[in-house]
Parts: sequence; C-alpha cells; structure tokens
Amino acid sequence: MSLNNVQPGSKIPDQFNVIIEIPMNSDPVKYEVDKESGAVFVDRFMGTAMHYPCNYGYIPQTLSEDGDPADVLVLTPFPIPPGVVITCRALGVLHMDDESGGDAKLLAVPTEKILPMYANIQKMEDLNPLVTQQIQHFFEHYKDLEKGKWVKVKGWEGIEAAKQEIMGSVERYNKTK
Repeated sequence: MSLNNVQPGSKIPDQFNVIIEIPMNSDPVKYEVDKESGAVFVDRFMGTAMHYPCNYGYIPQTLSEDGDPADVLVLTPFPIPPGVVITCRALGVLHMDDESGGDAKLLAVPTEKILPMYANIQKMEDLNPLVTQQIQHFFEHYKDLEKGKWVKVKGWEGIEAAKQEIMGSVERYNKTK
C-alpha cells in the first residue's frame, strides 16, 4: 500500500489522519516518509542528545507554509511505529520559525474511539502544563548543534487556531492539484 493513498480524513478539521514518522521517546534520529514511495528514510542524525517527547507525523494531502505536509505531534501513552496511520483530533498549535520559514506543529490526541482514556482531554489546558513545556523545550533546542539550523518558538494557540492551520494546509494542497 502506498501512503499516497491515505486521505486526510472525512471529518477534517475535527478529526484527521496522521501518518507517523517518528515514535515518541525515539533515539535522536529524524525520520521522514518519502511522499513518492511511502518508504521511511533517515533524514539525519540529530546533534543533540534529545528524545522526541511525543509521536511526530503529518496529515496526508496537506501543504503547510514551509512546503511540507502539516506536522502533527501526537500524544499517546505508547510509541507508534513509523508508517502507521492514526486518527486524531487537535488540541492546539505551536507556532515556530526556523531556517526555512514558518513551521507550525499541531498538537493532537487520538480520537476517543481509539483512546478512550484521553476523552477528558478536550483542549491544551486539560494537559499537565509540563507536557507542553517539554514539547516546547524540545523544539527550542533540538537543532542547537546543527550548523546553519535554528528555531524560534513563537508560542502556543488553541483548538480554533489549530483547525485554521489544518484547513489552510488542505486548501494549499488542493491548489497544487
């Protein structure tokens, strides 16, 4: 099966599919799914000795301002292997700039059907603040030792901003078809 056939979801922006590229707590290796073949490639070994604080993936058939699909940070109690598709709902969005321009990261949890234990988490404020602090710290520093790379975190916004980011990414993708 080609990951190119995975749709963004029928209930977007309330629910959406995420293709996982990097499992939470994984070693400092950046993986990326090749959008043509669907194969998972090593993008680079990170210079910092940091582990991803959550699962990292993207919404298929979207296009963010940085030219890549919409990035999603998926909170789960266990790591999800690369190439797996999980249906999620947004909690918020972390806005950043990096050497390539604007780089938003959507924060999400699996739908209640997939993970009922997270049903009480409806917005970012329902999370322990340490969760978003750890995520922000990771993205502020994960490129620190990589020559020519940098990140400036601009801050968090809630669900409505996340949904706008999702719909904007869908619209940009549809304009390229």
